[in-house]
Amino acid sequence: MKAVVWHDVGDIRLDEIPMPTLQEPTDAIIRVTSSAICGTDLHLVRGTMSGMKPGTVLGHEAVGVVEEVGEDVRGFRPGDRVVVCSTISCGYCSYCRAGYFAQCDNANPNGSQAGTSFFGGPEATGSVDGLQAEYARIPYATTTLVKVPDEVIDEQAIMVSDVLPTGWFGARLAQVTEGDTVLVLGAGVVGQCAIASAKRQGAARVLVVDGIDSRLEMARAQNAEPVNFNIEDPVQTVLDLTGGIGVDRVVDAVGVDAQRPETGPAADDLPVPAETFDAERQLAAPQSSPDGNLWVPGDAPSLALRWATQCVAKAGSIGIIGVYPPNFDRFPLGEVTNRNLTVQAGNCNHRRYIPKLLGMVASGALDPTAFITQETAPRHALDAYRRFDTREEGWIKTVLDVDSP
Repeated sequence: MKAVVWHDVGDIRLDEIPMPTLQEPTDAIIRVTSSAICGTDLHLVRGTMSGMKPGTVLGHEAVGVVEEVGEDVRGFRPGDRVVVCSTISCGYCSYCRAGYFAQCDNANPNGSQAGTSFFGGPEATGSVDGLQAEYARIPYATTTLVKVPDEVIDEQAIMVSDVLPTGWFGARLAQVTEGDTVLVLGAGVVGQCAIASAKRQGAARVLVVDGIDSRLEMARAQNAEPVNFNIEDPVQTVLDLTGGIGVDRVVDAVGVDAQRPETGPAADDLPVPAETFDAERQLAAPQSSPDGNLWVPGDAPSLALRWATQCVAKAGSIGIIGVYPPNFDRFPLGEVTNRNLTVQAGNCNHRRYIPKLLGMVASGALDPTAFITQETAPRHALDAYRRFDTREEGWIKTVLDVDSP
């Protein structure tokens, strides 16, 4: 079968690889009908998340049809249409039963203290082959798969595999409640989903900071208030828009690949010296291998964190869903402590939220297809990676239609 395969930092290929097979009685095999490219995949190619095993299939989002199930998988049968949870979970350990599916004790083969296991990730996450392929093996299928309602089309379901629940989780981490003023840092697809989620969790106002016009216009279509960091100072603007107080909640949907402002007042007034960001980038991506303007790690790894602490009101809260590698230890802790801020971060507990979100989509309460900007066949996946990586205008979310001719 064809699959998008990681070979090295800056080196991904569309390869012909063997079909997956059942390895455990809890496994299932699915035929993938839709997959997608995520910003997390770019971290792996840019080198800002290290430890990838050469030959690993990329991708952690998929919708498909069950082809085969192991003898311990009782809730699914061949022919079922399913969405794959991006993080893998057993469903029966104490963490899963408490709703912390991303911290499952059993899914990660590196042991109970290893943390999240997800598809297409580094060796520390289990090196489970990903979902940008024609077929995929699904470990712990009873929990990791969710049946798709008939009313939900593939384009909607693929958004519920990762980005929509992650946005929802970000608003929960930030403790969004009714009447809150919320700031979302980053207007990529996860940021767009965080905006939609914050509004549905009761936010009265949502502000959003980014430097790409097309992303800010998509946010404006959700009635969010856009702030372009290449035109205005986002911290001062947020303070001005909130009467000098700051926002109640912040969602960091950017992570370690944050970019410095290129123009405007914020470019001349960075929260730390440029040399500090340079050192952070070396820490975050020591093995980066740019190819011209491709696969270039962000040049301000802690910028979103620093803006978050400056934009939030005293005693406010911050939810971090942007990706930061385990070795990244730069954080404005003194400011957090001095201003009595609450900070929560983590990988989304997908299985906790996907059934509810599928129900919302099926009922018409939420339609995430507005955030899909490109659909293409897998044979064009590498070109789509390149265009997404360089942040071309209009490239926010690309769906790979595996069933397309």
